[in-house]
Amino acid sequence: MGDNRRMFGLFRSWRRKRALRRAALDEALWRRVTASLPFVQGLTAAEEQRLKDCAVLFLDEKEMHGARGFVLTDAVRLSIAVQACLPILNLGLDAYQGWVGIVVYPGEFKVRREETDASGVVHEYDDELAGEAWPGGPVILSWQDIRLGAAGYNVVIHEFAHKLHMVRGDIDDFPPPHAHMDRERWLAAWDAAYDTFCGQVDRGVDTVIDPYASEQPAEFFAVLSETFFTLPLAVRSLYPELYAQLVLYYKQDPAARLPA
Repeated sequence: MGDNRRMFGLFRSWRRKRALRRAALDEALWRRVTASLPFVQGLTAAEEQRLKDCAVLFLDEKEMHGARGFVLTDAVRLSIAVQACLPILNLGLDAYQGWVGIVVYPGEFKVRREETDASGVVHEYDDELAGEAWPGGPVILSWQDIRLGAAGYNVVIHEFAHKLHMVRGDIDDFPPPHAHMDRERWLAAWDAAYDTFCGQVDRGVDTVIDPYASEQPAEFFAVLSETFFTLPLAVRSLYPELYAQLVLYYKQDPAARLPA
């Protein structure tokens, strides 16, 4: 088993090197796409090259499809790839292992839901979504919501944070930390921040963080991840201990990239 895993790893490494050698990424397109994503500004030259390589490999290994007649232009595909690769800039593309599909709708899409109430009665309803990630399955995105992304809101990073979560732990709870991290400090930071945040939402406090994050720990992780990358100073100010843990988890410090 170990030899097979090693051989597979060597083959994957060879395949990726070949893909990078054969890649013909349009530099003008790269500059245009990244210029529209303010949260990728401030990267060092080495980080930008790593992000570029990751995006190329992401597009080579993942399968992206348009739904409901949506046309996937090169700019659309690259924009999604860049935003999906930013969280794994220092983690590597293998962090997104075990699935290949990405489905992009022109706008919000409906998903049929079932809920069982306290009496055991099953209720069916349509839930309109901007994005969804399925365990072992595809990531589904609304291009309209991607384009509407702003500081503190990014549907691509949100859903791909869920994908990181699904690979590494219970999808309803907080994900486990990396092996080099202190598990107790990681969970204590999440528990404290989540309890504080949910209390604010329950009291009707106008929060910087999207109130949707109070739905469950998994959503708090995804929302805090998108805010960590797109509005890092807010996360660092509100939850300094949690911000420090996210820096360790993603191996990045987005606040340090901002102008003084």
